[in-house]
Amino acid sequence: MQGFRDRTPEFERTGVVLLGASFDRPEDNAAFADLYGYRGRLLSDLDRSVGHSYQTARPSDDPFPEFAKRRTFVIDPDGVLRKVYAVKDAGAHPAQLLEDLAALGVAPA
Repeated sequence: MQGFRDRTPEFERTGVVLLGASFDRPEDNAAFADLYGYRGRLLSDLDRSVGHSYQTARPSDDPFPEFAKRRTFVIDPDGVLRKVYAVKDAGAHPAQLLEDLAALGVAPA
């Protein structure tokens, strides 16, 4: 999330809405945002229903079942899923996303 935090002005200029989701409690997400200075919206998926719908919930036999898989979903204003990322390099991902958004015609205003 720090990479997104650091590039917030660039994302804001595109008009893109960034939403982060985790299985953490709202107060834990708020503490995380405060600690790292993250201004974006962080959603709590306590029952993991969104995680199951978007296939980010890990199976119970996974070494880290309490954490969601790192995924990014680009959903256009009409609700069409345009791109899905299985994030491997969290540090490089925000730059890649900005490049791909430009290729999709979503450019800074």
